[in-house]
Amino acid sequence: MTPIEQFSSIFSGAPAATASAPGRVNLIGEHTDYNGGAVLPAALPCEVRVALAPNTTHTVRVRSTRFDQIIERPVGDPKRDDWTDYAIGALEKARSMGWVQAGIDLFIDSDVPDGAGVSSSAALITAILRAAAKMKGTPTDPVAIAKHARAVENDYIGMPCGIMDQMAVGLSHPGSALALNTSDLSYEVIKIPDHWRFVTIHSGVRRELADGRYKARFEECAEAARYLGADALCLLDEAQRAKVNEMPEPLKKRTRHVTSEHARTLAATAALKAEDMDTFARLMSVSHRSYAQDFEASTPIIDAMVADAIESGAKGARLTGGGFGGCMVVLLDRDQENVWTESFLARHPDAWRV
Repeated sequence: MTPIEQFSSIFSGAPAATASAPGRVNLIGEHTDYNGGAVLPAALPCEVRVALAPNTTHTVRVRSTRFDQIIERPVGDPKRDDWTDYAIGALEKARSMGWVQAGIDLFIDSDVPDGAGVSSSAALITAILRAAAKMKGTPTDPVAIAKHARAVENDYIGMPCGIMDQMAVGLSHPGSALALNTSDLSYEVIKIPDHWRFVTIHSGVRRELADGRYKARFEECAEAARYLGADALCLLDEAQRAKVNEMPEPLKKRTRHVTSEHARTLAATAALKAEDMDTFARLMSVSHRSYAQDFEASTPIIDAMVADAIESGAKGARLTGGGFGGCMVVLLDRDQENVWTESFLARHPDAWRV
């Protein structure tokens, strides 16, 4: 059934609006987005689909295809550390802008995996905001929606993320990458060459950004910027760069990753435009080493999987997303894709292709 049919079956009435947003994989550029740097995400073919309508109560009723029951929460309910927080936070943001009024019935259908580092939360929030704006009849700018979606994560959920995920799910589409400058939100959509294949593989290690490790890295980067007197850690001037070696650990390692990752992302963007697969692949592999050693955001299982990917013929491979589990992204030639992926997954039975 379509989301409209499923909504109608569950809530005994037609939805007032529907919307969707894709998951995303970050090809390169980790933890640079909240440090004023460059990122290069791409949309995935999986997506979150929502349908919603106002009800006559002061209750939000949420039903997802992943759960068997309707969950009810009062309008204005604070965060509960429950999966529905993302939906409630998005609706509260929509309410603050006058897009929704009282209670809401909300249906969610998604094939974006949770806890995989592919922006399931950003996709859900973005889809709800799009549907709420459509229900109100309010024209929406994708950059404005991305800013609102980030505010939900920062202010309601309490996750100090940057804006990469929200921009990626709002502006990119499968087959393209989004070259985004997070310091001024300028961007370019770049077509991925026809013979390139970016394969996203879940490691089998579930990640939770809200478990504190992502926030700890965010705070370390903020402390490093204060130490250097910098507004953005990715955009150091010559005098600030000269002070990096004087920094205590782990701030020095965190700074080394963020600044080098920004430079790698700019170089990878140029390689993508030039269809230079070898350079792009090399930058991916260097990025993973930096992410694992200087940012200390990988795991032994994922490090071993990345090494196996390269040894078995992948052009490049790296951990993608916020870190501490989730997915790796692998660059292959089109002719390698099916045979290589089947062989790799056979050796790693806990992994799966997203």
